Amino acid sequence: MPNFPNSVINYIMNMMVETRSLAYLLVNKDGYLSAWGGKLAAYGVQNLQKDENVGQQVFFLEGLLPLNDFPLFIPRMKTEYGICADIHLFPSEEGDWVLFLDATLEEMQLSLIQQQVNNSILIQEKLARILNQ
Repeated sequence: MPNFPNSVINYIMNMMVETRSLAYLLVNKDGYLSAWGGKLAAYGVQNLQKDENVGQQVFFLEGLLPLNDFPLFIPRMKTEYGICADIHLFPSEEGDWVLFLDATLEEMQLSLIQQQVNNSILIQEKLARILNQ
């Protein structure tokens, strides 16, 4: 792994926390919630209970954990609050980590690109109809 200066790592971490609404869960290999933090309320995750089954508390995790030594990435998952989140799940010695990163901006950008593509297709179809007449 490349060796980055602490100043660079701190800048990236601060930017990530500020702009991406970082939140996390730590789940024991037996499926029970061990720790959590960050901006979980932004994703609709509230009223968590330590040492309780995480699948009963965060429903989308049901059946995804425990991880078998392989990370899992769920891009742009919509929460019930309409926030789009990138979900990163990865194993460690402490248990399985679940990271939430706000992906609303990326979702909006992709939506805009898709709309522009759709508009281009409509214009091409309209031009083809005109030229065929």
